[in-house]
Amino acid sequence: TRMALSICAAFATGAAALSPAALPAPAAGRAAVCMQGGGAAAGIGGSGGPGLQWGGVENDPNFKTAKLSDKLKEADIERRLESEAIAAREEAVQRAREERARKVALLTQIPDDVKAGTVDDFMYKEGVKDILEKLDYDLIGLTPVKQRVREIASLLVVDKMRLKLGLETSVPSLHMGFTGAPGTGKTTVALRMGQILQRMGYCRTGHVVVATRDDLVGQYVGHTAPKTKEMVKKAMGGILLVDEAYYLYNAANDRDYGQESVEILLNVMENNKEDLIVVLAGYKDKMDAFYGFIPGMASRIGNHIEFPDYEDEELVEIGKVMCRELEYKLGPGAEPALKDYLSKRKRMPFFANARTVRNAIDLARMGSAIRVFNEKMSPSSNGMVSEDELMTIMPDDFPAPEDGLTGIES
Repeated sequence: TRMALSICAAFATGAAALSPAALPAPAAGRAAVCMQGGGAAAGIGGSGGPGLQWGGVENDPNFKTAKLSDKLKEADIERRLESEAIAAREEAVQRAREERARKVALLTQIPDDVKAGTVDDFMYKEGVKDILEKLDYDLIGLTPVKQRVREIASLLVVDKMRLKLGLETSVPSLHMGFTGAPGTGKTTVALRMGQILQRMGYCRTGHVVVATRDDLVGQYVGHTAPKTKEMVKKAMGGILLVDEAYYLYNAANDRDYGQESVEILLNVMENNKEDLIVVLAGYKDKMDAFYGFIPGMASRIGNHIEFPDYEDEELVEIGKVMCRELEYKLGPGAEPALKDYLSKRKRMPFFANARTVRNAIDLARMGSAIRVFNEKMSPSSNGMVSEDELMTIMPDDFPAPEDGLTGIES
């Protein structure tokens, strides 16, 4: 009897604990558990009583599931990124501290009568003198351009001399803007500037990567950023020359993808100026309009160099240099014929300075080959060709200016 009473008391206590009033409300984010009356299968203590039933998650917007492994992986990635950021900041602080200590030690050790050396010594030692001489040899004319390049080289040389004495130095803004017509030597100057900056230690390799809108701007959403970053990655340690840069921005179309490329370049020019030099090139009027639309770009360009068109005499000299490099020579009357051809060609569409000269020389070489071939194949000729005949360009070998106008100079 005593045992039976104990069992009855236990059942009564359990039923009271499972009553609807005693059950806690379901917490947010958990699956709903509902009390329903039902048949004997639903009841706990018998038919018709309340029971527990799984409500499911389909109708509960707060219920979310995730794998524990995914959550642990996300937390691990966040911790790793945070650790890397902290390590990078500490490394930057340590480098700055070591650089400061080096300068202080250098200033302490240098006697007051020690000199920095001569400018000519630094120009020769760093190889800048040879590069500037090669620039004079490669480029005919362009005196203002050469002068500006020498001014930039002078700044870098003096900065190196200050560094030798432990004086405070900072990397100047070396981003450049080249303005001028096609064929005026912008790419050649960029190559020489890359060599100078590499010799002076302002960039690692000094190579030049030439890019246009097609290389930087994508055709659909999400395509521009990877293309621009890929070109920037190729140019790291050297120079990124963006030719006809104004085509990156279309003021008439707010949805143009070029805006994203411009924003990436702005960020790179500001944050990676010690490892990448950006050169923007194009026609002056269009570049001025481009800078007007994007003031942030103009403020980041520290050196503007304008490339003027060549004079007729300079174009002829360029032609003579090209002939010399190809082991040709201008025969009697060929030089005035070349000058006459170029002076007329300048007044026609699609004139491209040195590129037009190159095309003219190529056409003259073809004319010379045809002339020699026809002469030696005639019945009155013995067919023997001399070395001088293979090297000489005659006046009649140059075409008429209208024949040279075959399209846009490339």
